[in-house]
Amino acid sequence: MRKSEVLAAESVACLNKALSRLRDIWEEIGILEHQRMERTEVVKKHIKSLLDMMIAEEESLKERLLKNIALCRKELKTLCQELNLPSFEEKENSTILELESALRTRLKVLSKQKDERMEEVKTLKKQEQDLCDILCKKPYYIDNEAVPSLEELDQFRQHLAALTAEKDCRKAEFISTKRQIILCMEELDHLPDTSFERDVVSEDEEAICLSTENIAALKQLLHQLEEQKSKNEAICTELRSKITALWDRLQIPDEDRDAITIHMTGSKPTTIKALQTELERLDELKLQNIKQVVQKVRTELTVYWDKCFYNEEQRKNFAPFFDEEYSEDLLYQHDAELLRLKQYYEVHKELFESVQKWEESWKLYLDLERKATDPNRFTNRGGNLLKEEKQRAKLQKSLPKLEEELKAHIEAWEQEHEKEFFVNGRKLMDYVAEQWELHHQEKEKEKQERQMKKTRQTEEEMLFGSVPKTPGKRRILGPTTPSKIRKLNTTSISSGTSNSTIRSAISGTLCRSPISRPPPLGGKPGQIVRTPHVIKTPKKGPLERNKENMSQLNGTALSGGFLQTTPAQCNLAINSVASTYSEFARELSEASRSNTNTRILNSTTTNIPS
Repeated sequence: MRKSEVLAAESVACLNKALSRLRDIWEEIGILEHQRMERTEVVKKHIKSLLDMMIAEEESLKERLLKNIALCRKELKTLCQELNLPSFEEKENSTILELESALRTRLKVLSKQKDERMEEVKTLKKQEQDLCDILCKKPYYIDNEAVPSLEELDQFRQHLAALTAEKDCRKAEFISTKRQIILCMEELDHLPDTSFERDVVSEDEEAICLSTENIAALKQLLHQLEEQKSKNEAICTELRSKITALWDRLQIPDEDRDAITIHMTGSKPTTIKALQTELERLDELKLQNIKQVVQKVRTELTVYWDKCFYNEEQRKNFAPFFDEEYSEDLLYQHDAELLRLKQYYEVHKELFESVQKWEESWKLYLDLERKATDPNRFTNRGGNLLKEEKQRAKLQKSLPKLEEELKAHIEAWEQEHEKEFFVNGRKLMDYVAEQWELHHQEKEKEKQERQMKKTRQTEEEMLFGSVPKTPGKRRILGPTTPSKIRKLNTTSISSGTSNSTIRSAISGTLCRSPISRPPPLGGKPGQIVRTPHVIKTPKKGPLERNKENMSQLNGTALSGGFLQTTPAQCNLAINSVASTYSEFARELSEASRSNTNTRILNSTTTNIPS
């Protein structure tokens, strides 16, 4: 039995006990039966009324609970739809109180979520409105009455993040553009004359709306100022160029130039005015020194003619260059021609520089070719010979490649401009081919000259004997003492007479004369020819440096002399040797003609002891 049933039974027992007690009291009092009935009826009505009232109250409570349940169900359904949530699922076999409590708790939770979402939407919309006011944009549409879903809230947040990023980007662009505008205004000495310009240069960066129209207007303003600045810079550049040219032409001293140096940079209106004033002053001086100025311009013309590879005929086409009647009109013609040449050179500068590069390489190649045929190149002591040979080999490979690139460049240029490119009045590749042909002809001519020289040398050697191969540098020493006399071919030279000497050639190279000659006049067979000065062989340290001389000294013949086939042989000493072969041959020939009997070479003297 449940506790409530036990309590009900106890209530009935209490009621019965109370009624029994009332009857006992009534009997003790002596109340009659009909009065007892009346009193019992009153007790019954009172108890019934109390119970009915209590039942009514409980019924009312039940009704209220049922009404709350119905209302909560309705509100929950609406909230679930607004919050885009699934419907609330009620537990089976739940009592009225449990169901009402569960519904009321769920309703409270969902109501809180709704309030939070609406509050967040309100905050986000306020932020959006601020950003839209700054960016001059329309707000993002969202229903103020409807509860936003989680997806809508997320999209709204992303929208605000995009607006914030756009605001930061526009603000950075505005600040950067504003700084450039202020710098341009300062450079141009320009004061803001419109409300927009004043708002731009004001210190309050929030004063101007960062709309696309305002940003575009900012850029337009900056573009206008930059255009004006560029115009001023171009004007200043032109003025400075003219002033510098006139300074050089008129040979203006440095102290006069220093006065305008401060205006040689910048492009402010004050700078332009100062430059114009200086140019006017120089123009007046130019008119006073017209001849000197024209000559300076002619010098510049010559430089640009060279840069543009003008030939003589092209230069003569400019007749004013040869006019000696100096006037302002003549100067104007020269300035116009110089300007035309400068523009022409700038347009084709890359091509002219390529041609110049080839010419410099070609000249260097010819110079190295000339050095390669120079016999004195072997006297090099600094390693230049090896460097020159490497450089010449490199140029031999690079020149053809450079010419091919130049040819392709010229062909492209001619195709673009639809005209031929000339250097010194001729097509460049024809000029290049001509230079190579002249070079080959020059080499062939040098080759023939060497062959002719070699033929003449052979003939002279056949006639006068071979020429000693002398080193580049020789030292001529005084007479040697008998103790320093060298022995040749292991043959001892008699020292019985104090006048006996030994012949010594400068290079130490000795050879046999192709023609057998008699002994010198006045000498006797077996006598030694004495020379007043004996030439020593230069000291070279190691024996290997004179291998050629030693190999020839080990023979039986002396260079520049002769040997008799008879036992009585005569030695011939050489006092001095010419610095070149041609001088040696000439002096040898003169000596032969002047004293054919003595057969003495150069300045050699024969001393016969008495």
